Amino acid sequence: MKTDALLPYLKKFKNGKVLVIGDLILDHYIWGQVSRISPEAPVPVVAVASETLQLGGAANVSNNIKALGGRVDLCGVIGTDEGSRQFLQVLEGQGIGHDGILTDRARPTTKKTRVVAHSQQLVRFDLERCEAISGALEARICQYVATCIRSASVLVVSDYAKGVVTPRVMTDVLDLAHRHHVPVIVDPKVPHISRYKGATVITPNHLEALQAAGVHGEDEATLLEAGRQLFQRLGCQAILITRGERGMSLFEEGGRVTHIPTVARQVFDVTGAGDTVVATLALALAAGAPMRQAAMLANYAAGVVVGMVGTAAVSAAQLDEAISHG
Repeated sequence: MKTDALLPYLKKFKNGKVLVIGDLILDHYIWGQVSRISPEAPVPVVAVASETLQLGGAANVSNNIKALGGRVDLCGVIGTDEGSRQFLQVLEGQGIGHDGILTDRARPTTKKTRVVAHSQQLVRFDLERCEAISGALEARICQYVATCIRSASVLVVSDYAKGVVTPRVMTDVLDLAHRHHVPVIVDPKVPHISRYKGATVITPNHLEALQAAGVHGEDEATLLEAGRQLFQRLGCQAILITRGERGMSLFEEGGRVTHIPTVARQVFDVTGAGDTVVATLALALAAGAPMRQAAMLANYAAGVVVGMVGTAAVSAAQLDEAISHG
């Protein structure tokens, strides 16, 4: 298929509206330089030059949707701490509404802090609590989804295993989406794999697919077996396995498997690449693209974002350029 045939779908991204639910994360980056080793312990001393705050998890999916020109409704849970104030400030700065952002006094806002020097991540420390949210919060999420689903083109579930995507939430939102004929994309976590039965498409990475299917090995045959097992077990329309430098493999009905080679020129940082894949896939399906073409668009977007350092979002212009000059 010629790549320029993908561009008409890209032009329709602005018409799509995606409802995103899942775990909200604040990504905190500390940028600096290293010129010596500490005399106290064999660790590098980072001279801090700057700090940045960015959206992560389901919020980064939403940020990518906005950057690609689409519209988005976001739903998830934060705390009532300093991290929550920072999160809402960044969210507002990106032009994303907060009507679906719920608060829980009992948990901190999930925050991942990465120390980066010379484009190399040295260490990451996480502030989080991962137990399931309360029944009251589950009900409020489902109420929000019920309110927004009528105007949504696609529903995305971004599961980072931080407690939001509970069995009840997953069951209820799948039911609402099916009733309103809205496709469901899930960025999955292996321990929750059985919860996604009936989703339209799930997007595990290579390792997650092997673990979820319970198969072992590094060869092509093992990957094919994992994809086929997940397809049969979950009753999805498609399984899209992201494979890093090997691109993607799409499993569809009738045993059809499409291998999509990577288009990444340089890989600096894979942080958030899965969020970019899900966001692009969602807007492509909203634009009427068949699953294979939607996966190809997502593959181009992933190829752009891994060339950036830090949690990043791909713009429609960048994606257009990558496809046009692919």
